[in-house]
Amino acid sequence: MTTPTRKPSLHSAEHDRYFSTVPVGALLAELATLLPAGNLLTGKEDLKPYECDGLSAYQRLPRAVALAETEAQVIAVLKACHQAGVPVVARGAGTGLSGGALPHEDGIVLSLAKMKQIVRIDPLARLAVVQPGVRNLAISEAVASFGLYYAPDPSSQIACSIGGNVAENSGGVHCLKYGLTVHNVLRVRVVLIDGEVVEFGSHAPDAPGLDLLALFIGSEGLLGVVTEVSVKLTPKPQSAQCLLASFDDVLKAGEAVAAVIAAGIIPAGLEMMDQAATAAVEPFVKAGYNLDAAAILLCESDGTPEEVAEDVARMQAVLAHSGAIEVRVSTSEAERLKFWAGRKAAFPAAGRISPDYYCMDGTIPRKALGTMLSAIATMEKKYGLRCINVFHAGDGNLHPLILYDANIPGQLQTTEEFGAEILRLSVQLGGTITGEHGVGFEKINSMCEQFASDELRAFHGVKSAFDPHGLLNPGKAVPTLHRCAEMGRMHVHAGQLRFPELERL
Repeated sequence: MTTPTRKPSLHSAEHDRYFSTVPVGALLAELATLLPAGNLLTGKEDLKPYECDGLSAYQRLPRAVALAETEAQVIAVLKACHQAGVPVVARGAGTGLSGGALPHEDGIVLSLAKMKQIVRIDPLARLAVVQPGVRNLAISEAVASFGLYYAPDPSSQIACSIGGNVAENSGGVHCLKYGLTVHNVLRVRVVLIDGEVVEFGSHAPDAPGLDLLALFIGSEGLLGVVTEVSVKLTPKPQSAQCLLASFDDVLKAGEAVAAVIAAGIIPAGLEMMDQAATAAVEPFVKAGYNLDAAAILLCESDGTPEEVAEDVARMQAVLAHSGAIEVRVSTSEAERLKFWAGRKAAFPAAGRISPDYYCMDGTIPRKALGTMLSAIATMEKKYGLRCINVFHAGDGNLHPLILYDANIPGQLQTTEEFGAEILRLSVQLGGTITGEHGVGFEKINSMCEQFASDELRAFHGVKSAFDPHGLLNPGKAVPTLHRCAEMGRMHVHAGQLRFPELERL
């Protein structure tokens, strides 16, 4: 197998056209010798489960799927693909919601799902070393006997893998107090596209040099492939209670969120659901939500019993002052979990009432929550589609679920336009186009709304430093300047901007 003599610039449209000319037959023959029998999938029926991630609106079949079981196999696969000039998309459990694991038609999907060993648990140092295919919840289950757990808790935690959490910098309903993935990972072991193994971070309190760990977490598979992760473990709180507050107006609920934080209270979780969301969830979970309320807030405190009692009393007072028509406090652990079960079941509940749904992931300042909800209500009429809203309200992370039917011609496109307008407004309100789901394939055009050409060039520079030929997860997360120019969304005057990559075409 020979290395191509010419590879196109990462920044050009030629880059995408190049991949369609790459022969992969010889590569597949080589991969078959590098992997255990049955771990290279090439048949159409075998490839179908890998055609999309949790965002099923976009689907592609890869040329093959390589199921790695060891780091040595990951190294071998990446080396072979690097030499052949064939793109690679790393994949964990496939629960991502931005198309980050969408395959490349002429590439290989490298699955890490079989790498699911918990390598080491150190309860004294409060850390665990795990392989990337380990489920998020499995970490907490494995360390429960030590009175510890892994704090980030995405709604998909029962299924999502820690490697995917690292790639997307995943959050969860309790991340307001305990942080995102980036705040709970100490070290990652990574294989680069040429097979080199590197480590970022340290088990020590700090690591020398640049903070490449923070750079890598949330890089969406563009820089390298994770083979091992060291995570922080958090002591289980002695006590926890959840307040369920109902409001007759979404603006009041949004203002209550800001009021709680302004009072100096940092809840373990602070979530918001509108009436459409509670109506979808309640028949499914029977969480006891007030279906007459325009919006509800879930506010949780954890810690020592004394700390929880004080926080609950203070939050009750703030919520009542903010116009809550009802405030309930969980009286048992079962009731607390029931309150949260309704919030975590919002996505599957949407699937019960609509053939399809499209989950957005913008982030806005907390004070703008009410403004955004009102704007979404107007957009529903504009686009003729329903939208149910669940928010990580404490940090302003939105998850509007647009309900649609992909079998109706044109409705997916209308849904995409609806979602793009939500993200555009998020930027206008001082926020961002993503909070925890990543950019992936879904939001790549919206990146042109958020960032100027110089910023995009800097992003491409980082990508090129790790992956000069753009073989890792191409076409995701960072748009080419060509793409943004075609959309007419470059943030500079046309006369000041030159595109050398376009001039070459």
